[in-house]
Amino acid sequence: MPQVEPAIETFARIKVVGVGGAGGAAINRMVDAGITGVDFIAINTDAQALHHSKANQKIHIGKETSKGLGVGADPALGQKAAEESLEDIQKSVAGADMVFVTIGAGGGTGSGAGHIVAKAAQDAGALVVGFATKPFAFEGEKRRRNADTAIEKLSTNVDTLIVVPNDKLLQTIDRRTPLLEAFKVADDVLRQGVQGISDLITVHGLVNLDFADVKTVMQNAGTALMGIGRASGENRAIEAATQSISSPLLEVSIDGARGILFNVIGGLDISMHEINTVAETITAAADEEANIIFGATINPDLEGELIVTVVATGFDDAYWTRRNASAARLIKQVDEAKSPTPATSHVDDATMADIDMDFHNQKASQDFHDDQAPNIWTLSDDQNIGQDTHEADEFADKEIDKPSFLRRFGLRKDKPSPEITWDDKPENNGANNDDGHDRTSQEEPAASDGEYGEITEVVQEPTASAEKSPVEPTKGEKKSKKSAQNSQSKN
Repeated sequence: MPQVEPAIETFARIKVVGVGGAGGAAINRMVDAGITGVDFIAINTDAQALHHSKANQKIHIGKETSKGLGVGADPALGQKAAEESLEDIQKSVAGADMVFVTIGAGGGTGSGAGHIVAKAAQDAGALVVGFATKPFAFEGEKRRRNADTAIEKLSTNVDTLIVVPNDKLLQTIDRRTPLLEAFKVADDVLRQGVQGISDLITVHGLVNLDFADVKTVMQNAGTALMGIGRASGENRAIEAATQSISSPLLEVSIDGARGILFNVIGGLDISMHEINTVAETITAAADEEANIIFGATINPDLEGELIVTVVATGFDDAYWTRRNASAARLIKQVDEAKSPTPATSHVDDATMADIDMDFHNQKASQDFHDDQAPNIWTLSDDQNIGQDTHEADEFADKEIDKPSFLRRFGLRKDKPSPEITWDDKPENNGANNDDGHDRTSQEEPAASDGEYGEITEVVQEPTASAEKSPVEPTKGEKKSKKSAQNSQSKN
């Protein structure tokens, strides 16, 4: 009996394209996981990374742009490289029914070339599903901005976009997990997402779906959310289902989704009762009007374990508006918590003008620094520094070469230095101390303008008492005078 060949291809052709370093790493992990029924394509500007890729097909883009050395985390160069090799990209995705485009958003090649690859797949008539990971917070603000731009561009060229925030993965791993292992977890999430969807189409299982079922939920669905649950033991079905719909990757509840697709993967010991338990748990959490499709497949390597992958799609604009507003508030709270400067209230121009006028009026009428020491670096030589009534006389820098005992008694230049002579005239005899200096009524001159003249000799101003009271000779002078008188009388 002759064999009858089918007139058309009965299997959907699925291609998974990894763009850039992170996308290529996800491809390698999918190949290692043994995903079947799909074609793997690695696209990169880094020739060395392509050399180590396990993909079926490798495309080196931007040979003139990057010279095989990558683009240095510059999305603009990544886009230029993709445009340079656009013909090769178009050939690689031609004939596909479904194309997964995976990127690590924030870098250069994935961020710049991802949307170019997605557009080429859409132009070829494929159902395009984008997977993008957002960078960890510790990767820096610049990388985060690049990621936001890349995700926005990718979203306009895919039917469904699933974004995986790497920071959310930190909630699913142990705190002691090494850095390299954390990045591997991010790669594995991409692998699970792609496998969870592709297995529904390519793997014959307990509950089968065809490509048309998947297309119904994912075509023109916009941004989607993904959750993954994994459990073992007696209650593994309900535990895995609960984890999938409360996964940190979902970020929010699935009750706003109009389409839900989930896949149950278990070992040879999986039962129909467990599949029913998973379906009931997820259906109960979803909207009553949601279009829900699911499948169940067997993986012999998962003996004793159960994995549930959920993809929620079809969120309306109002839902994303509320979600983005909530995210914006959270970001603002985080920024305010980081900033030590308190927020300032708004003051209009008129009020500010009044405040300025009041300030200048007050400044003109009072000294705001009465209780503070003066700034010695802003005072000129002829400013009066001291405020004490018995302030010390100051001297100019030009007097620095004079002895200190002379500089100390400097006189003001606005009063001449009187010449005082001490002799034995009768009118100079008075009630003075033994050293001839008046101690009864001396007053220091009041500083009016703070200007001091050059010091010529050590003198003091005569006081009123000094003018009225003659200077009394010393005991030695009296004795000498008396001896002289006695000598004259003898003669």
